Amino acid sequence: MAGLTAAAVAAVAFLAYQASANVPADLSVKPPAPSSAAPSAPAADRPKQPARNPLAVPANSGTGERVVYALRDRRVWLVDARNKALRTFSVMPSTVSPPPGAYAVTSRSGSVRGSDGVQIEHVVRFATVEDVSVGFSAAVDGSTPSPDPSKRTGGVRMKREDGDALWSFAVIGAKVVVVP
Repeated sequence: MAGLTAAAVAAVAFLAYQASANVPADLSVKPPAPSSAAPSAPAADRPKQPARNPLAVPANSGTGERVVYALRDRRVWLVDARNKALRTFSVMPSTVSPPPGAYAVTSRSGSVRGSDGVQIEHVVRFATVEDVSVGFSAAVDGSTPSPDPSKRTGGVRMKREDGDALWSFAVIGAKVVVVP
């Protein structure tokens, strides 16, 4: 019986050694002590935060009819006067982006050649950053490639059907809100 116990202890010791030898280094760091003396509730007992709806109009984008452009999300919303999103779509940002804030549509062009040489349509300009005009547009060929990082361009590209919707919505003077 003593031999069986010794073999079991040896096996457990060997397995413990193997486990400790394979532990990633970052797991050996102790977590910081909690700032309050009260124990925290287990994750299962905490109220669940509702998942953020990635298609919801950003809360910090103002009110009323507007175009909302979220830089980080690479997304545009067309919002009606009742603050309801009529449409949302992803965009490919340009190399030059305006700082967050409220703008107004200053000019529009039906069809031109973009600063990157691509034929574009439904250009809706709303900002100028260091002599670069910033606006929304759609490539006539339907492409939305990443911009050349070596060029300073202000064209925020979208699919043609999204460009059509934005063109109809964002007339001269329309509000454009840029959020981070």
